[in-house]
Amino acid sequence: MLISEAPSPNFNERADGKKPSILILHYTDTQTTFDALKILQSAERKVSSHYLVGDDGQVLRLVPEEMRAWHAGKSWWEGAEDINSLSIGIEIQNPGHSFGYVPFPDVQMNAVVELTREIVKRHKILPYHVLGHSDVAPGRKQDPGYLFPWKRLAEAGVGLWPDVTETIELEAQEIHGKDDEVRSLLSRYGYDPRVDFKTLIDAFQQHFEPEVFHEERAGEVTIHTVRRLMALVKQRLALRPKIV
Repeated sequence: MLISEAPSPNFNERADGKKPSILILHYTDTQTTFDALKILQSAERKVSSHYLVGDDGQVLRLVPEEMRAWHAGKSWWEGAEDINSLSIGIEIQNPGHSFGYVPFPDVQMNAVVELTREIVKRHKILPYHVLGHSDVAPGRKQDPGYLFPWKRLAEAGVGLWPDVTETIELEAQEIHGKDDEVRSLLSRYGYDPRVDFKTLIDAFQQHFEPEVFHEERAGEVTIHTVRRLMALVKQRLALRPKIV
């Protein structure tokens, strides 16, 4: 794919020789791609990402993949805290919750799909390590948000989407209403167990149950929350290991 160079000064070496094993998707929370680029290239702001995808589908490379971009901030996943050293970060232009959150246009998503497919193949990133900023920083971040089409991305071979079987539907009935067991499942999938329960549910739903935000039920554990979470844990176990 066509990628234009737009170097940012904001990067350093990955710690302890770490290699990318996680892909983190963000929205820019800016009014334009140019606004986002100015921030990501500003030495004073001290933030960056490896790539920026404009709403017109243009892809810019700001930091080489072998280097550590500064995009995740204070984050946590599966016990790891230096997520920047473990990840590739992609900023996706969207006004976000600050400037009137809108759906991601097809031309932009086509570029995101192509870019992410190349990245996960190149670095052998496991499907359950394709995450949103809100997954690794629940409560602190909410991007790329409930309008991001995670299911479409998974169908293109990037990330996971819950495969709810009849067996899971029956098992979920037993767990629904048992917050401790739901919290345990969230932790097993990778979420930070130190975060309060409702915040974790909100983060999970941003990614895997976006319809609750249209129904004004965000943070409420629905039967679909439990079914999808159980499905994801089983899918993860069938795939393979934790971050090293």
